[in-house]
Amino acid sequence: MTDVTEQNRGTEGESAPTMRKTQATRRGGGDPGSRGRTTIADGVVEKIAGMAARDVDGVHAMGSGISRTIGAVRDRVPGGTTKSVTRGVKAEVGEVQAALDLEIVVEYGVSIADVSRDVRENVITAVERMTGLEVVEVNIAVSDVKLPEEEEEEPERRIQ
Repeated sequence: MTDVTEQNRGTEGESAPTMRKTQATRRGGGDPGSRGRTTIADGVVEKIAGMAARDVDGVHAMGSGISRTIGAVRDRVPGGTTKSVTRGVKAEVGEVQAALDLEIVVEYGVSIADVSRDVRENVITAVERMTGLEVVEVNIAVSDVKLPEEEEEEPERRIQ
């Protein structure tokens, strides 16, 4: 709609008509960015957090030993999925906040406290920047330490 101009007829004693403008409201009203709602799935936040945690030096892997073994088997199956970015990550996502639980394996010789702090900072920064959600907590469980002489855990092949 546009501005509307109306002419009022003069009443007794008025020699000239008076002009009155009324403004109509714009359709939709308000900022276009606030029209509607965005929801973010737990899995989206888990992927962001998983990628951010893996970027930290000193993090060898994500998840418990069992989940890593099952994941390695799944990775070997033809047509199977690629490595799961969300392994070892659990997110609870609300409308404006998120809470995360991470399970990591650290390299031998690194400070677990420093790695945990760095993972927490990296995850919070990535999730808040990409989603706009407030990260209220990032709980980290260190489930293992990767020793230098340990070989990668490879499941025994059933088919030779």
